[in-house]
Amino acid sequence: QMQLVESGGGSVQAGGSLRLSCVVSGRPYSSYALGWFRQAPGKEREFVAAISWSSGDTDYADSVKGRFTVFRTNVENTVYLQMSNLLPEDTAVYYCAAQLDPTGRLVATKSSEYGSWGQGTQVTVSS
Repeated sequence: QMQLVESGGGSVQAGGSLRLSCVVSGRPYSSYALGWFRQAPGKEREFVAAISWSSGDTDYADSVKGRFTVFRTNVENTVYLQMSNLLPEDTAVYYCAAQLDPTGRLVATKSSEYGSWGQGTQVTVSS
C-alpha cells in the first residue's frame, strides 16, 4: 500500500515562495504518475501540476504556469512543488497524488486518474 506524506505548507505574503514536498513510499522499485492538486474553501479540488516518473514530462494548470515548478528526485522518492510569486488566490489545501505507472511516462491531470493521496498541507497567501 502506498503512502504519501506532504510537508512544507505555511503562510506567506503575496509575492513570496514556498516549496512543498511529498514522500512516496510503500511500493519499492515501482514507477508512478505524480501530481499536485489543491482545494480552496467552498471550491472543488483542482489540478495544479503533474510529472511523469521516468521521462520527467510535466504539465501545469494555466493559473500557475511560469510561477510553479514540479520536480522529483530518484533517491528519496520525493516529488516537490516549488511555488513562486504566490498570489492570494493560491490559498488552498494542497494534495499530492500518485498512481502506479509501469510505463513511467504518464502525465496525469485528472484526479480520477490517481489512486493514492496525501493528507494535504495548508498554504495561505496574504495580500
